[in-house]
Amino acid sequence: MTSNVRYVAVVGSGVIGASWTLLFLNKGLRVVMSDPAKGAEEIFRKYIIDEKTKEGRVSELGSFWERFEFVDDITTKLPEVDFVQENGPERLELKQSIIASIDEHTRPDVIIASSSSGLPPSSFVTTCQKNPGRVMVGHPFNPPHIIPLVEVVPHPGCSEASIVAALEFYRSLGKRPIRLHKEVPGFVANRLQAAINNEAYSLITRGIVSASDLDAAVSSGPGLRWALMGPIATNTLGGGGGADGFGQRLERLGPSIRDWEQDILRNRFAWDETDLAKLRDEVNNSFGGTDWAEIVRERDEALLKLLEAKESRKTL
Repeated sequence: MTSNVRYVAVVGSGVIGASWTLLFLNKGLRVVMSDPAKGAEEIFRKYIIDEKTKEGRVSELGSFWERFEFVDDITTKLPEVDFVQENGPERLELKQSIIASIDEHTRPDVIIASSSSGLPPSSFVTTCQKNPGRVMVGHPFNPPHIIPLVEVVPHPGCSEASIVAALEFYRSLGKRPIRLHKEVPGFVANRLQAAINNEAYSLITRGIVSASDLDAAVSSGPGLRWALMGPIATNTLGGGGGADGFGQRLERLGPSIRDWEQDILRNRFAWDETDLAKLRDEVNNSFGGTDWAEIVRERDEALLKLLEAKESRKTL
């Protein structure tokens, strides 16, 4: 750990909050967690035991519990913590209330990062009185204890020092944070997913391809490349690489791509009841018998191997 953060507050113990906490504990940090849901502590502790059992590292549980505390009222602990990761529901008024309370009870220099997956920070700092300039979005990709990406989204009044400190903290955890320079609904990664998903839904409901073959078209094709480098670097290589590989690709394929995009726009997934029903039926036909628990296990194992392979290579 290169960051000066040693004690983290996790507000909300759902899927994202639990995974964040597993990461923080794996990195040797102290964590205090709170969640008003009935049975939240028991559910979280079972999650940790299951994950460490899966990893074959049950021996670490003793150290974990020494550094972990679940409290009913986290405001009593907030003056002590060095960083806050908030994971409350995506409801604006509730988010405003939670963030305002955290702002009130933490030291004024402590970063308050929300895992919000779409709400811009300027919408929920409005009731902060102490220091709204240290509040931002730190949006992870699920599961946060495995996937490196974190989207750091400041609001216009965010301090530069707070942004830099948040980026440094996430890097110290082994994450790959990216900084957004402007607020935009859905941020970056979810917008990219939404664009791909819309075309995927359209292709399926138009009867062009089955849901399972659609997934194969991504996971056995461009998805393999995208795991190693993003679309811009991939496009540059598609143009032959070199100093102007990207420009060469635009010049060579640009007219055709514009035609494809016009067809995509004409046939966007409509989100009406007819198309939604077709989509549900096709997905259920393709994946109805899937053992999703096994899929998650296999996915996580493969992700860890992929990340290990990427660590040993220069990828973009």
